[in-house]
Amino acid sequence: MTLLTELYEEIAACQRCELGKGRTQAVPGEGPENAEIMFIGEAPGFHEDRQGRPFVGAAGKFLEELLANIGLTRDEVYICNVIKCRPPGNRDPLSDEISACRPFLDKQIELVRPRLIVTLGRFSMARYFPNTQITRVHGQPKRIGGRIYYPMFHPAAALHQPKWRSVVKEDMLKIPQILKGAEQLGEAEPLEQAEQLSLF
Repeated sequence: MTLLTELYEEIAACQRCELGKGRTQAVPGEGPENAEIMFIGEAPGFHEDRQGRPFVGAAGKFLEELLANIGLTRDEVYICNVIKCRPPGNRDPLSDEISACRPFLDKQIELVRPRLIVTLGRFSMARYFPNTQITRVHGQPKRIGGRIYYPMFHPAAALHQPKWRSVVKEDMLKIPQILKGAEQLGEAEPLEQAEQLSLF
């Protein structure tokens, strides 16, 4: 049993917040343990809650389409969410729920060690790009230490508001170039401040 599998079992048994009482299944995440790219969404929805897998509804199909546009499949990337259980009625995650799940997400990042973390939506973005709006920073990578963080709109936003669809596609198409920059970073020491990357 790998450390990531052990973590999944811990998440499946978690009762740190009220969401544990109403879920069908926890949705820890999935993907290779050595994935270069980690996508962090917001919260499981109806289909995710039923299947125990992230991004399996309409937003997941769109994410797979976006990945295909840069020559990747979902099996080649790591996908998870800020919180691991579905909020009632698909409401936004609450701050205490995000805090309860944060150690799980921290451990996933520690174990997978991705070179690039792509935040999908404002709740995953807020941790790495605080005090700003996604409309201002989407598509602009930032380096913190030896890792690059890249904010994007959530695929569901593009499905609900078609005006964002082309924006999401354009932001995804930048990822191969961003990865090239990540490869050059190596295992750098953490920087005192985040550095905005000038890749484009």
